[in-house]
Amino acid sequence: MDNFSDLLAADAVSSAVTVSNKKQLFQKLGQLAADAYGLAPEDVIERITERERLGSTGFGGGIAIPHAKLDNLDKVYGAIILLAEPIAFDAIDDVPVDVVFMLLSPSDSGAEHLKMLARVSRLLRNERNLARIRGVGSDAALYALLAGGETRDAA
Repeated sequence: MDNFSDLLAADAVSSAVTVSNKKQLFQKLGQLAADAYGLAPEDVIERITERERLGSTGFGGGIAIPHAKLDNLDKVYGAIILLAEPIAFDAIDDVPVDVVFMLLSPSDSGAEHLKMLARVSRLLRNERNLARIRGVGSDAALYALLAGGETRDAA
C-alpha cells in the first residue's frame, strides 16, 4: 500500500462516523479539515458542495472522493472518513457510500490535483487495500495503515 503520510494528518482521519446524508458528511469533512489543517470549515464545505453540484464524486463500490480547489493552500491536503452505515451519494453505480476520501488542492494546482486524484483512486480501487481500510477498528489504526506505519497490526 502506498504511503499517504504526505497527504494526511493524523487528525484528518475518522472511522465509524455516523451521518444520515451528504450534507452532514460534508459538514464533518469541513470540521476535519479545520481541526487537522486550520482551514475554515465553511470554505471547505462550500467548495466541495460546489464541485459535487457538477456531478457526483461517488465513483462506485461504496467509495467517494469529494475534491475541490481552494485559495491560499500551499499543498494538497487529504481527509478520510469511514462511515458506520453507508449513505446515498448519487454514485455512478447507485451503491451507497461508506468510504470517503476528500482532497483539497491549491487553486493553481492543475497537474498535481489530477495526480493526487489518480493516486487516491488507485488506492481505493484495489480490493485488498479497500478491505484493509474497511476493516480498521480505530482512527489510529486507519492513520497507521494509510501513513505506512505498522500496517500489519493496524488492520
